[in-house]
Amino acid sequence: MSLDHLDPVKSMNEPVRFRAVGFNPRSNPLAAWGSFVVLIILWQIGCSTGFISELAMPSPVAVSKSLWQLIVSGELWVHLAASGQRLAVGWVLGTVAGLVVGFLVGMFSWARSPGVALVSALFPIPKIALLPLFIIWFGIGEPSKFATIGFGVFFPTVINTFGGVDNVARNLIRMGQSFDMSTWSIVRKIILPGALPTILSGFRISSSIAIILLVAAEMIGAQYGIGALILSAGSLYQTDQLIAGVVVLSVFGLAISWLLGRLDKWLLSWR
Repeated sequence: MSLDHLDPVKSMNEPVRFRAVGFNPRSNPLAAWGSFVVLIILWQIGCSTGFISELAMPSPVAVSKSLWQLIVSGELWVHLAASGQRLAVGWVLGTVAGLVVGFLVGMFSWARSPGVALVSALFPIPKIALLPLFIIWFGIGEPSKFATIGFGVFFPTVINTFGGVDNVARNLIRMGQSFDMSTWSIVRKIILPGALPTILSGFRISSSIAIILLVAAEMIGAQYGIGALILSAGSLYQTDQLIAGVVVLSVFGLAISWLLGRLDKWLLSWR
């Protein structure tokens, strides 16, 4: 049995493997798209062999045909335009209000206790349950849908914003105050860059919540929109069109996630 591993001189002369590379996960677009392809192939095989009922879950081929008919007829673009407008307005309203309240709660003692208490009390309430109340307040038109989406986006934005502000090193803030920086300069140059990663992570959560609430709002009193399309297809047992609407929502979510990823790289390029 060799005892070379016990020789201290030889052990000191051996090169040490470099391990200080940190956690640096990288995206792999091929693996991402490959997972979708595999899932669709398995889905089609299940439908072709009869393992999956076509009535309950139409095949990818049938869904593709239905989606193509929606595109050619122009019906899809009408629904997308209505949903996109509602999602954009509701998300912007909820995000702006959430950022303002989140910074106030994170920076000022007078806002901390009441702000945290109200968010903790109201955030667990299912926002879909409040939709009838918003309809009573704002009517059955667009304002009630904006309010539903904005209300749902508001709370995760507040939580992530004041959480990001809390994570900023207080030594940096004290240093800025020692150099007689104004409050606005401290917020812009120290607090905002430090809290931005957490805030942008919150955007991903709030955008997903916004899409969920968008569909729920459009299923009540909306003539156009992806949610209205899905509800109408389900009522008529047009499962191929229903799944086509779900696919559109999924693509919608992927597009928003991609845009937020670009925004993340642009705003956090300094890291």
